[in-house]
Amino acid sequence: MSGAAVPRPAVRTPRVVLELGGMVQLLGTAIYRAIRGPHTYAPEFVEQLRFGLRIAVVPLIITSFALSFGPAGIQAVNFLGLLGALDRLGGLYVIIVIRLFAPFVTAIVVAGVIGTAIAADLGARKVREETDALEVLGIDPIRELVVPRLLALIVVCVLLDIFALLAGVVGAIMVVIQNQAPLGPFFATFFSSATPLEVFGSLIKSAMFGTMIAVVCCYKGMTASGGAEGVGRAVNQAVVIAFLAIGAIDYAFTQFLLATNPILSEVR
Repeated sequence: MSGAAVPRPAVRTPRVVLELGGMVQLLGTAIYRAIRGPHTYAPEFVEQLRFGLRIAVVPLIITSFALSFGPAGIQAVNFLGLLGALDRLGGLYVIIVIRLFAPFVTAIVVAGVIGTAIAADLGARKVREETDALEVLGIDPIRELVVPRLLALIVVCVLLDIFALLAGVVGAIMVVIQNQAPLGPFFATFFSSATPLEVFGSLIKSAMFGTMIAVVCCYKGMTASGGAEGVGRAVNQAVVIAFLAIGAIDYAFTQFLLATNPILSEVR
């Protein structure tokens, strides 16, 4: 026995690594299925697009307007009022609305409203073995279920980001009117600071948020187990992971954008 090899204990891969790998694999497979065809998911894509816009546009507009007119407006006016520089409010709102609030609020609303619905829907299909039935019939569940939701969520996030920008600007205008300041200087500093690069960056960030939310929620739904309790647990985990990833992506993308485009840090 002294010369026998001692078996080493099996090394278990951490669960977070397995789930992250599964999400990356799901994203790659969905992109491949979306490009390769056949493109039989078009009707489901349209339905998911309509569903997402219908349930998310109202809370998004209300939240964007409230944050722009409320806490952001109060803090900005108090700070600039001390310096006697309310005419610089437009430039400050470029950072508040375009760079920060619009894509962030879009991601939070989409994850909380649409993402939960996707995870619950796919989770219910999984525990009822509907996805297994599709595979038996020769239908690819990823092409028919995941791909349309992924594409729809990307488009929805981009469109909702535009709505959030408009609602944020309306909130800023209300802040200016409430403080009895002229709108001319506000628009002058706003449009001089709001470069196309800033707007495109906001839209790209929103598309990244949509991709991440779709992948996380679809993965959690497609891997749900344990009946109704398992579906609820999958939805809860999907929302928590999505919120954490939103913060990470927001920080990393903003830092990358500012580092590669120093012009965005210039005061105009």
